[in-house]
This record gives sequence, structure tokens and C-alpha cells, in this order.
Amino acid sequence: MSDSLLKFMLGDGNVRGVAVRLRDSWQEMRRRRRHDAGVQELLGEMSAASVLLAGSLKFDGTLILQIHGDGPLSLAVAECQPDFGLRATAKAREDLQPTGETDFAQLANLHGAGRCVITLDPRQPGQQPYQGIVGLSDADGHALHDLASVLRQYLDQSEQIPSWLMLAADEHSACGLLVQRMPGDGGSVAAEPGRADEDFSRAVHLASTLQRSELLSLDPQELLRRLFWEEQARVFTPPQPRFHCTCSKQRVAQMLRMLGRDEVESVLAERGEVDVTCEFCGAGYAFDLVDAAQLFRAGVDQPPASSTPQ
Repeated sequence: MSDSLLKFMLGDGNVRGVAVRLRDSWQEMRRRRRHDAGVQELLGEMSAASVLLAGSLKFDGTLILQIHGDGPLSLAVAECQPDFGLRATAKAREDLQPTGETDFAQLANLHGAGRCVITLDPRQPGQQPYQGIVGLSDADGHALHDLASVLRQYLDQSEQIPSWLMLAADEHSACGLLVQRMPGDGGSVAAEPGRADEDFSRAVHLASTLQRSELLSLDPQELLRRLFWEEQARVFTPPQPRFHCTCSKQRVAQMLRMLGRDEVESVLAERGEVDVTCEFCGAGYAFDLVDAAQLFRAGVDQPPASSTPQ
């Protein structure tokens, strides 16, 4: 079964939601970059979460979800592009390797300094990215033990929209369900706040009956039918997710130009060529003496300062 993404509204329109199930794209990400089991599961949840968040926004750009960890996990990144192209990667500390089914807090928030960063990078030139940051602990300083709790905290603090979500990933699928109360015009409460609160509470109550095994095994259409069969769900089908890495030899060349001629020639003198491997998809790019000469020849346009290698 391929990837599936659904957006939906319930009842009178006071509740909206997104459901996603990644199979093909998740298998492609797993095939290209292998990680410890605990890190791999987190990457799956982050991939599903990036789709849920992107699907809930009216935004033309890339959503980047990052976990900066202070435990065995140093960094985990999931990107969802405007057409729902996906990629993800992670880095572990060499001196503090994760072991097996590591708890989220032990993996990324061992000393209480981990954080989650969500960046919205607009596609339109000239627009500035928006970035939101939230810790991996609750208001009382207690470590949060799953990514869903961290993102619920982010949505409450940043978007100030009552939200509920559930995430799950295993070796076969990466899945998620997001339910939100609709805001009123201009971000105010709905015209009938009491009714909207009731509708959202009912939706959360129904969604909370969902088991992790069901989220992983059911197609989003079947999931909505089982959970909200009395709620008159209206379903919308956006573009379907897929694995897509934006790296290219041209982007790597831009990165090398930014490093400068001296740095590149130093590596060439030591190794004979410059080898760059994409952290997301594992693709390798090699530049020899001839390639390097072309990079810095007179008249070659220099990349803008904001260019990224991959």
C-alpha cells in the first residue's frame, strides 16, 4: 500500500484534522539511511509529524522539524516540501551511542536541555523564514516522553490552537493523526465558542480511543470511518507524500564555492578529490582537480549567502 494523506473537517466545521500513513516514502528513507532502532522510530514519527503540520497550514514553503538533543541523539531533521516531498536524517553522538528501544527523553533530553525547532521557509523570494522553538520538558520542568507531547506543547504555545495528535512508527509504516479546533476569523474564537469547545472535546474523546496498533495498520480512510462515523466527516485529498531529496551536484558545488578556494584546494592536496555525501539520502558527489578548477574559474556566478548544500 502506498502513502496516504487526508485532510478533513467534522460536523459543523468547528474541528479540522489531518491523517497520514507513510509506507513507500518511509521504506525509501529507511533503505537509504540506517540508524539505531530508537532513532529510526523517532525519525518515522518526525516524518509523519512534518506532514501533519504542513497539511494543517496554509503555507507555500518547506516545513522543517528539528530535534536538537543533549543525549545520545545530537540532531534529527525531517523536511516536508510544498508538494509533500519528504526527507529525514539524524546524527548520534559518537561518545554516547543510543541502545535499542531508548525512551524519547533519554534519547534527546537526557540533561533537560533538548529543544524542538520548527521552521517555515517560504518559497517566495524575499520572504523571511519563521522559526518557533519549544523545550522538550513541560511547564514544570518535567521531561516529556514522546514527540507528540512536545508538538502539542508547541501548538498550544505558538499557534494557540487547541490540538491533539498521535504519532507512531515501526519498520513498516510511519503514521499520524492531528485534530484541531478551528479558530475564528482573525485568530479569535469561533462564533459559538461553547459549541466549538464541545465539538472539539468530543473529537478528542473519540480520537483518544485510538490504539497505536490501529494507527499503524489502518488506512486513513478506514481510520476516519471507525473514529468519526457519526461526525459527518468531509474529506479532502491533497497531493500524496513521497520521498524526495533536494540535493544535487549543483547545490554541492555552491557549498564548495562558499567554503572558498583555499579550503577546497587544501582537501584536494590531501586526498586528490573532494567527496561529499548527502546526509539525507546518502548520495555521493565527487569533485576532482578539473571539477574544482571549474568551480572557481573567472566569471562563475557566486551563490547567494543563503544557499544550502543539500
